[in-house]
Amino acid sequence: MVSHIVLMKPRADLSVDGRAAFVDAFERAIREIPTVRTVRIGRRVTHGAGYEQTSPDAADYLAVIDFDDLAGLQTYLRHPAHDALGARFGQSLS
Repeated sequence: MVSHIVLMKPRADLSVDGRAAFVDAFERAIREIPTVRTVRIGRRVTHGAGYEQTSPDAADYLAVIDFDDLAGLQTYLRHPAHDALGARFGQSLS
């Protein structure tokens, strides 16, 4: 298995419609790209560890996308639905 880990921090000025468009693009990518096996998304939780001090603003959310192998990840990254998601990343995330 290969996991693709994505750190996400929404832009402070991202509108409700912008958030919805980002979520729609993400859902479309994971639904349409056949090599995606599992997806987990969570909110960052801080717990007082010292290393949190060095990157306090790294991300608000984390996505872990699993594939059977490197070829599956490469298929995902080259898929048109991922291209659309990538465009939304630039517009939606800081």
